[in-house]
Amino acid sequence: MITERKPKNIFVKGAIEASFIADSIQKHSDKTGIGAHSIFLGQVRRDNVESREVEEIEYTAYEEMALRQMHEIREAIIEKHNLTCMHVYHSLGTVKAGGISLFVFTSSAHREAAITACKETVERIKKELPVWGREIFGNDDYQWKANS
Repeated sequence: MITERKPKNIFVKGAIEASFIADSIQKHSDKTGIGAHSIFLGQVRRDNVESREVEEIEYTAYEEMALRQMHEIREAIIEKHNLTCMHVYHSLGTVKAGGISLFVFTSSAHREAAITACKETVERIKKELPVWGREIFGNDDYQWKANS
């Protein structure tokens, strides 16, 4: 049975800092019923597209819809995999190549549930959330990134 939770704001301005990720992990050290965590970190690649290098990605979103959809995804996956908790953070604004733009953190009593839930969450975010990235090459040159 799904416990009704309040939708959480998943959006972070700019890159997701390593200290934020470390702090998120540390906050779980007193939750002794957890036996496994799975973490996915999405990093901006310096892709080469037609001899142009991606310098940064500018993320935009239809925030209200994205938060509703993420809440539904989160609740369904928590119930399906019997997770202890799940945290998701996605960048908005500009993230330079090398920066972290997506942080998914799942926790459960056992590793298989945490790992499977983390992967499923990332795939659903990429397919279902109205979040877009504009790859910026410099000199006012850009293209919209297609999620896959």
